[in-house]
Amino acid sequence: MTPHGRIEDLLRELAPQVLAALVHRHGQFDACEDAVQEALADAARQWPTGGIPDNPRSWLLTAAGRSLVDGWRSESARRRRELTVAAFEPGHLAVSDQDDTLVLLFMCCHPSLSASSQLALTLRAVGGLTTAEIAAAFLVPEATMAQRISRAKQRIRADGARFELPSEAERPERLAVVLHVLYLMFNEGYTATSGPQLGRTDLTSEAIRLTRLLHRLLPAECEVAGLLALMLLTDARRTARTDDAGAIVPLAEQRRGLWDTEMIAEGVAVVERTLGTGPVGPYQLQAAIAAVHDEAAAAQDTDWPQILALYDVLIQVSPGPVVTLSRAVAVAEVHGARAGLAVLGTLDGDDRMVHNHRLEAVRAHLLEQVGDLTAAAESYVRAARMTSSLPEQRYLAVRAARLLHRSM
Repeated sequence: MTPHGRIEDLLRELAPQVLAALVHRHGQFDACEDAVQEALADAARQWPTGGIPDNPRSWLLTAAGRSLVDGWRSESARRRRELTVAAFEPGHLAVSDQDDTLVLLFMCCHPSLSASSQLALTLRAVGGLTTAEIAAAFLVPEATMAQRISRAKQRIRADGARFELPSEAERPERLAVVLHVLYLMFNEGYTATSGPQLGRTDLTSEAIRLTRLLHRLLPAECEVAGLLALMLLTDARRTARTDDAGAIVPLAEQRRGLWDTEMIAEGVAVVERTLGTGPVGPYQLQAAIAAVHDEAAAAQDTDWPQILALYDVLIQVSPGPVVTLSRAVAVAEVHGARAGLAVLGTLDGDDRMVHNHRLEAVRAHLLEQVGDLTAAAESYVRAARMTSSLPEQRYLAVRAARLLHRSM
């Protein structure tokens, strides 16, 4: 890795820790977030030539604290804040080794925010993405995303959100939101919605790190364990998802020797420890499905009847079009491609799937299996036009071209 790349990774890792420390000490989420961004910009300018400090976290805390104080001093209400500012001088900033990132995560997932605002704010404050990167992920202009994030910070400030973990009464609802945001963060990292790369390891790694912390904090929460296992079992296949040229390799064709066996073992162990110890939720069921895939020595050894049985339970616990889409694949493997296509047909009238390229991609795959090559190629082309991911576009376009050539 180049020195510049190492600095970028370090800043992305430290940003949420520094922000959490500042908010913990000073409150005022929006002001602290602005101060951290100033400190990150200073580090990006100075560290490549001056070198990384011995204690980069302390350096960033001091720089962000100074920026925060300067901002307060410049406001019209300076006199009313003189006592507060005096107490918050950079020289008085204590550097703690405590990582308050999880508390920050719960704050970003505040119930007063919309789901999209929760995700955007978490990706910015906890995931360390820039506004431009988040805008690209959401397929909206950068200015629109900047306004959304700004409004979210203002809403948290107006609601007087406190920097602390939720109470026992609030925890279930707040935890469900946090898990959903972490799930979305991981999915965006594993298969980016747009851009030249199939995935982003910085996002998947951060999602796994935060879920580990959450699991350590709440070891008895089955769905936290389920989500951690799901991430581990899915990310274990990452290196086999593309070939040497960067082209996508479908699951059935992947070189399983490239899968991370230690990660799989850990994920399977978490699933085995968790299932049966409490209410079974969607993350546990998805983790169990991933475990069945990962434990198969070869694609033909996959226990598809067990996977279909798990999907039958999942669709009862957490019904939705994405679950139906995945279940259609399992139905096709157990009962044949035509049966899978019949399940897909139930999604054609679902407005939530109108622009989902994966529906068309699965349809194309099953049409190819039944021998309707022309219709399959047309579905591959439609799927390619729907996605903003360049690797997925190339993969789908190549599949379409091969089928058209075969049908001539």
